[in-house]
Amino acid sequence: MDLRNNPNIYIMDHPLIKHKISVLRNKNTGTYEFRALVNEVAMLMAYEALRDLETEDVEVETPLEKTMAPMINGKKLALVPILRAGLGMTNGILELEPNAKVGHIGLYRDPDTHEPHEYYCKLPDSIEERIVVVTDPMLATGGSAIAAVDCIKKYGGKRIKFMCLLAAPEGLKKLATAHPDIQIYVGSLERCLNENAYICPGLGDAGDRIFGTR
Repeated sequence: MDLRNNPNIYIMDHPLIKHKISVLRNKNTGTYEFRALVNEVAMLMAYEALRDLETEDVEVETPLEKTMAPMINGKKLALVPILRAGLGMTNGILELEPNAKVGHIGLYRDPDTHEPHEYYCKLPDSIEERIVVVTDPMLATGGSAIAAVDCIKKYGGKRIKFMCLLAAPEGLKKLATAHPDIQIYVGSLERCLNENAYICPGLGDAGDRIFGTR
């Protein structure tokens, strides 16, 4: 599979995103700055990912006259972060669309098999009518992302996007193969996974760095 030529895979090339991810990589970047940068990158990526939000013309009265102006319409957006690191990306997207509903999917990765296990799933109502954006900073093996999309589809979700800061080629290929109908937005396509299924060169454990834990 040619990842860069897949029409449903969007690998960001904006210099601001590249710069901010480079700062995120630095092991000396502290928790406060790291958390802020994750929000900023998520906002920049969401600007591209939400280009297909539907609008309708509504009447607005300007200081000069009444006019018809486009506004986002209908059942809008649902954000579904994969706990816990995906939470770090939600505020940046909510800055763009504060009316979005937020669900949560809880998954943990078995330390030996690296397989995901679901422990929590709470989605907004009318999920089948919404654009659903799943967030997780790291797309490593692809297992958690696939499980999250499986869960959303099980409850009727149809228009699904997955957004991550970094993706390993192995995980990106696996997700795109398992769910060829979803759009995948990637801040940076990385070199590979190491023997412990961590992304290289990566930025370490995103959850620990967002929340200041070890």
